[in-house]
Amino acid sequence: MRIIYFLCALNEMPAEVESRRKRQAAILDILQNQPVTRQTELVAILRDQGIEATQSSVSRDLKQLGVSKLDSGYAQPEAPDARDDPALTGTSGFVRDIQTAGANLTVVKTAVGAAQRVAVHLDRSAWTEIVGTLSGDDTIFVATRSVADQRRLVAKLRARFNA
Repeated sequence: MRIIYFLCALNEMPAEVESRRKRQAAILDILQNQPVTRQTELVAILRDQGIEATQSSVSRDLKQLGVSKLDSGYAQPEAPDARDDPALTGTSGFVRDIQTAGANLTVVKTAVGAAQRVAVHLDRSAWTEIVGTLSGDDTIFVATRSVADQRRLVAKLRARFNA
């Protein structure tokens, strides 16, 4: 019963997922094109672009995206170099969504039938953040040791898979 409840709790409404993706893509675009020093400033810019945002949603987005706060403002995580993870070559088109579930579990949604292939590639990637993976048909659970490892992993996964 607990597993079923846990899996049901992971599901978000499609509109919420799409809204979050759109907002996060806009945040990355904004940070790439202009300096931003405060979350309230980012909320105002998003609203000017017609994107619904609150300080708390932006805070969660920045955390999920692996964005760092520096003295000069917010900075995007460095995109991993494809040469650093040749084991992941050929799997980028399969990943559909990346979400966190707690402090040490990341859920990667893939195309139907692709989860095992992507999980094997993640296991072989030698990314230090990954403790291990468990895959089904279209879902992968990726375990990390800490919240910091999870943040780095999510940033790497999103950069690598454009998800």
